[in-house]
Amino acid sequence: MSSVPAPALSPPASQKAGVLLFLCGLMTFAIFDASSKHLLETYPAPFLNIMRYATVALLAVAMLVRHGGPRLRDAPHKGLLIWRGVALGTVGTCFMTALIWMPLAEATAIYFTSPLIVVVLSPWFLQEKVGLAKWLAVFAGFGGMLLVVRPGNDLPALGTALMVASAICFSIFQLLTRKLAGKVPGHIQYSYTAFVCVVITGLPAPFFLPDPWPDLADFLFILSLGVCNGAGHLLLIAAFQRVAASTLAPLNYCQ
Repeated sequence: MSSVPAPALSPPASQKAGVLLFLCGLMTFAIFDASSKHLLETYPAPFLNIMRYATVALLAVAMLVRHGGPRLRDAPHKGLLIWRGVALGTVGTCFMTALIWMPLAEATAIYFTSPLIVVVLSPWFLQEKVGLAKWLAVFAGFGGMLLVVRPGNDLPALGTALMVASAICFSIFQLLTRKLAGKVPGHIQYSYTAFVCVVITGLPAPFFLPDPWPDLADFLFILSLGVCNGAGHLLLIAAFQRVAASTLAPLNYCQ
């Protein structure tokens, strides 16, 4: 991984656009998370996960066709692309499953340790400079988040472990997204991740089929959430192509 050079710095105007793209991406994730918590009252997490990433994969196929057909085999840095997909697939599986046992506030408190991890690892993994302002911003965001969600005690051990794994993997996902910026086209990054996530989430799905199956309205709603989630990841890729990961990390708390 260290053989891949760090992304070049972008001009100020591009960085402002990157911040805006990142905030829009966070909005789509907030909508998805809240809607998923609602759907988990009726449908099993593995089913919702495979529906999400199947929709994302269909969008990936459309993008590959639009760009002249599949060229995944010719993509550089295949190892990093696969690990990026594994990281996101693990996030989706662990986060959604943890919400079965954990309240959203407590889950959020654990999950949003990920910006801290990004800031800690950015100097080593991305050779980015992390100044005092970034450290203060990420700690202020973390403290403010704790004041809002007010996490309690007696958290379930399994749910807590799943959320910790989700936070770590989301940090890795963001770092790899920044690492690949400018080196792999956005639609290739997106497609690799989509197909890897379909494989990961598809393995447990047949053992957790919904009962009852969603009606037409719920089915369309689930598909629309997949589109929403896919749009969020495209926005994230575009943002990390413009802005340093350590700069974007504190903005995660806007979610």
